[in-house]
Parts: sequence; C-alpha cells; structure tokens
Amino acid sequence: MTTLRKCPICAKPRHADHAPFCSSRCRDRDLANWLGDGYAIPGPPADVPVHDPDEDG
Repeated sequence: MTTLRKCPICAKPRHADHAPFCSSRCRDRDLANWLGDGYAIPGPPADVPVHDPDEDG
C-alpha cells in the first residue's frame, strides 16, 4: 500500500519540482514563516546577554 504525502502548508499532493511542497507558492509561504518568526520551538525564552557600552572590562 502506498501513501501519498501531502504538502505541509495546504495538504494538496506534493510535486517533485517543489518537494516537500506542492508549488512554489507554498514553498515561499513556508520561507516567509521562517523569516517572519511564524515558527517557534516551545520552551522557556532564551536569556540574551545585554551589552552595556559604559562597562568595558
């Protein structure tokens, strides 16, 4: 039995030219989600060190 894998964005059948997506539109939507912080890994916020320009040492 074979299973058809679907596009992770719209659930249409995947196309080999745009794998794992069905089209360049869905591929671009996925990229926009990554670049626009649309995806996140669950967990506590990361501690970002703050640099104080008055403190040299």
